[in-house]
Amino acid sequence: MHAAALSVELHLPEVRSLKEKRAVIKPILEGSRHRFGVAAAEVGKQDLWQACELAFAAVASTAHHVDDVLDSVERFVWSFTEVEVLSCERHWWGP
Repeated sequence: MHAAALSVELHLPEVRSLKEKRAVIKPILEGSRHRFGVAAAEVGKQDLWQACELAFAAVASTAHHVDDVLDSVERFVWSFTEVEVLSCERHWWGP
């Protein structure tokens, strides 16, 4: 079994409230859950309007499959024009 998490730090330049922030990140989190079958959550900077840290986790029998899934999630996040991706980092667990 192989498991990995993708941590993504975002800047949301057009957001002016926490309500607007939720409206921007909700489609990213829900879309990634439904399209790629990953666990997804906002894990940091919850109290800031224009900053966000999201995390996505995937588990599979091969490291290659986990890598492919997280690659797809990363491309999906980059496709949202209303956010600026500041950083992406992967953390691996398993053999």
